Amino acid sequence: MSSSVLTSAGFPPESSVFPVSSLRLEVLEGAHPWLSANGPAIARHWQQEIAANPNLFDGKMVFQRELGFSDGHVEGRGHIVPYSAFLHWRAAGRSDGGHHLFGMPMIFSSDGALIAIRMAETTANPGRVYAPAGSIDEHDIADGFCDLNGNMRRETLEETGLDLAAMRAKPEYWAVHLLNSVAVFRIFHDGRDEVELLADIQAHIDAAPEPEISAAIAIRNADPAAENYSPFMPPILKWLFTERNR
Repeated sequence: MSSSVLTSAGFPPESSVFPVSSLRLEVLEGAHPWLSANGPAIARHWQQEIAANPNLFDGKMVFQRELGFSDGHVEGRGHIVPYSAFLHWRAAGRSDGGHHLFGMPMIFSSDGALIAIRMAETTANPGRVYAPAGSIDEHDIADGFCDLNGNMRRETLEETGLDLAAMRAKPEYWAVHLLNSVAVFRIFHDGRDEVELLADIQAHIDAAPEPEISAAIAIRNADPAAENYSPFMPPILKWLFTERNR
């Protein structure tokens, strides 16, 4: 798999952070081509996944079939698919048969720490560290289009107990793409300091019957080897901590 599909669709080079002025992500009726072409293989792969991790849930999510970028605008067309279809696509090498677009809020404490999470062992990304995030699902669709801000708020609230609506949000959106996927992020500032935020998130974890995360992490530099980061985090951290204020 190559990133040439997204770069040929107007996106900047892979792993570079770029500004996004607007998004229009339409959700279409019918089956995603990846689901139609790989139904039996998806079912077999899902059985392997749940045999290894019985905690996985085959919920519904939005999987893009087309993405384009022009003059700061992201245009997408996708379908609702079972999570098992996405995991099969991911295991198959993130082929050109689809694209994964998701939101990532970059939450800063009052004393300058970026707040990230470590995913629980029961999830599909055990031990991975990244900003609170999750796939756009059927709850994040309004009038046939994806609500990315709603998705970021919902996922952050579910995973950490933090409410993005109570934070000061920067108006700008940014993105990075690699592995045939696009992470769109926005910067939020919370009034609590690092210690307070980590304690509040830990309390949320302790109170959850089945927490999605195992810990909250405070990040203060761009070292890509400091944690078991998802592939999207190192280029974002480099931009946030070493390039943004140049």
